[in-house]
Amino acid sequence: MTIDDIQQIAVIGAGLMGHGIAQEFASAGYQVRLHDVSQAQVDAGIERIRDNLHLFVENELAEPDQVDETLSRIHGSDQLETVGRDADFVIEAVIESLPLKQEVFRQLDQICPPHTILASNTTAQMPSQIGAFTQRQDKILNTHYFNPPYLIPLVELIRSPKTSDETLQVAYDLMVKIGKTPAIIQKEVPGFVGPRLQAAVIREAFSIVERGIATAEDVDLVVRNSFGRRLSVAGPFQVFELAGWDLVLAAFEELYKDLNSASEINPLLREMVEADKLGVKSGDGFYEWTPEKIDEIRDRMNRTLIHRLKEDAGSET
Repeated sequence: MTIDDIQQIAVIGAGLMGHGIAQEFASAGYQVRLHDVSQAQVDAGIERIRDNLHLFVENELAEPDQVDETLSRIHGSDQLETVGRDADFVIEAVIESLPLKQEVFRQLDQICPPHTILASNTTAQMPSQIGAFTQRQDKILNTHYFNPPYLIPLVELIRSPKTSDETLQVAYDLMVKIGKTPAIIQKEVPGFVGPRLQAAVIREAFSIVERGIATAEDVDLVVRNSFGRRLSVAGPFQVFELAGWDLVLAAFEELYKDLNSASEINPLLREMVEADKLGVKSGDGFYEWTPEKIDEIRDRMNRTLIHRLKEDAGSET
C-alpha cells in the first residue's frame, strides 16, 4: 500500500480536535467522512470548520471560493458504518477513554476494508492498547495532533511494536502531502514526546508557585518573554548547542539537584481541581476568566499562530 491508494478519509469525532483534522484533509483535496454520536454534533463540527475557513480567508491564507469547495468534500453521519465502510485512512478523535477507543477500533476493524489504516489522535494512550482487539495491528498507529490542529503544523506519528514500516511510511507521506510536519516516535511511551515535555515544564512551574518562588503570572511572564520565544524558532537541542554543552553541564551541575522530580501529582494542582478552580471552564484559576479575557487570549493565540503560518508559507515560495 502507498499514499496513492489513499482516497477516502474518515474522522471519528467532530469535537475539539476532530473537526479541525477533517478540515485539513478536505482543504488538501481529500473526500472526508466525519462521524459523531449524533447528527447535531456532526453539524456543529461542520459549522466550526466553516468558521475556521472564513478565518483563513480573512487572513489571506485561503481564497473565498475555497470555503464552499472545502465544505463540499466533507460528508457527516452519525452512523459509524456509513463513515468507515469505504475509508482508506481513519483518524479517531473521541474522548480520552481507553475502553471507548478500544470499542471504536474493534468496530472499525469489522467495518473497514482489510487495507484500511486505523489511527488515533490520543494524547496519552498507546497504539498497542487501543488496537489490542483488532485483527490488523500492523495497520494501527497514533497520529497525535496539537490543538488547534489547523494552526499547529506538527503531528507525532507513534508506532507500536506491531506497526509495519509500510503503515508508518504511508502515514508519514500522507501528513507531508496535506502540509503537516510529521515527527516519527519510534517507541510508544506515555505522552510520546510533546506532552511529556509539556508535563515536565508544568510540573516545575507548579513547584515554583507552590514554594513561593514566583507567582503563576510571573512564571508565565518569564516563559513568554524568554526561552518561549527561542523555542518557537529552535528546539532545545539546537538552543543549547548554540551555547555549548560544556557551559550547559556547568550550569546544570547544581540546578538539577533543586529541580522537581516528583512522580506524584503536585498537591497544588489537586487543590485547584478540588476547589473547582479549573481555569476557563469555571471562570477561575490562577487567573480570573471573564468572557472578554477568554476571547482576548484566544484571539492573541490565533493571530500569533496565523502569523507564523503566513511566515512559513512565505518562506516556501
